[in-house]
Amino acid sequence: MENKSYPLMFTLMVPKDSNSFRHIYFTCFLFLYLLILSINFRLVFVIITENSLHEPMYIFLAHLCINGVYGASGFYPKMLSDLILDSYVISSHMCALQTFVIYSSLLSEFTILTVMSYDRYVAICRPLDYHSKLTKSTCVKLILFSWIVPNCCGIPAALLANLRTFCKYHIDKLYCDNWSVVKLSCISSFVNNVYGYIIGVMFVSCSFIVVLSYVKLIAACKASLENRRKFWQTCLPHIISLINFTFAFLFDVMYSRYGANDIPESLRHFLALELIIVPPVANPLIYGLKVKAVRIRVFPMKKYDNK
Repeated sequence: MENKSYPLMFTLMVPKDSNSFRHIYFTCFLFLYLLILSINFRLVFVIITENSLHEPMYIFLAHLCINGVYGASGFYPKMLSDLILDSYVISSHMCALQTFVIYSSLLSEFTILTVMSYDRYVAICRPLDYHSKLTKSTCVKLILFSWIVPNCCGIPAALLANLRTFCKYHIDKLYCDNWSVVKLSCISSFVNNVYGYIIGVMFVSCSFIVVLSYVKLIAACKASLENRRKFWQTCLPHIISLINFTFAFLFDVMYSRYGANDIPESLRHFLALELIIVPPVANPLIYGLKVKAVRIRVFPMKKYDNK
C-alpha cells in the first residue's frame, strides 16, 4: 500500500446498531453533555459566589469541575455531530486537537486529584499549619502546576501522534486518542513509546504523593475521632473519584498498548467511554452530596441541613 503523509480524514468507529438507534444515542449523549455542563457550572458558580467556600479545598474542586467540562467538550460536540450527520469521519487537524484536549484533560484530572490529596493531608494531619502552608500564592502555584504540566505534556504527545506517515486511516474508537492514532502509522513508534514512558514515570511520581498522603491520613484518623469525621466527609469523595479514574485510565492505556483479544469488544469500548463520561458527571455529584458545606448550597433541601 502506498504510504501517505498527513491524511485529510480519519474514520472513527461507528456505534453498534447506529442505523436503528442513532436518534436514541444522540438523545442520551446530548442529555449527558447538558448534565455535565449544568452540574459542573452550578458547582463552580456556588464556589465562586459563596465567600465561605473560598478555601483551597473548594477552589481545587472548582478546577476539577472546569477540567471535567473541558475534557467532555473535546468529545461530546464531535460525537453529537457524527450522530446527527451519520458521518463518522474526522480531519487530521481536528483529530490532533481532540487528541490534545482528551490527553491533557486526563492528565489534568490526575494532577488536580494529586493536589487535592496534599490539601487533605495538610488539613487533617497538620491543621495548625494549614493556612500557613496553603497560602493564596501556594494555591495559585498548585493550580498552575495542575494545568500547565498536563498541557505541556499534551502538546508533544498530540504532535508526535499526528505528524507521522500513515498506512491506515480507521480509528477503532469513537474518538481520537494518542495511541489509537500512533498505531495507524507506517513508521516505528519508538519515539512515542519513549515519550509515553517518560510521562508515565512523571505521573507515577504523583501517585506516590497520593499514596503517601493517604498513608499518613489513615494513621492520623486512628488517633482522633475528629480526624476520622473529617476523613469520611472530605476524603471519601476524593478516594472514590481517584479510584474510578485511575482504574479506567490504566485499563484504557494498558489495553491500547498491550490489548488481549479475549477481552470483549463491548467491555473495551464501554471502559474507553467511561473514562470520558463518568468523571465529569460523578465528581460534582459525589462532592456535592457528600461534603456538607457544598451540599447545603448546591442542593438546598431541608432534609440535608441536619445531617
